[in-house]
Amino acid sequence: MDDTTKEQFKWKFYRLAVQLNAIILLVALSVVSFFLVPDPYRLSVVTVMLVIALVLSWNFILNYRSTKAWLDEH
Repeated sequence: MDDTTKEQFKWKFYRLAVQLNAIILLVALSVVSFFLVPDPYRLSVVTVMLVIALVLSWNFILNYRSTKAWLDEH
């Protein structure tokens, strides 16, 4: 692996790590907000956070597969 490929992989891995951390944080915050948010807003806040986490998870899976294929190629 040459230096440019290593640099590209570093940034691809960094992007995946940030996305995964955001997913974990959103799920954890939705659990905490289920107990702390006032009753009229509770369900909507938790639902929005979980939907965002689900969309990010789908994007993460697609990016992970493309990065894995790219890495196998190089």
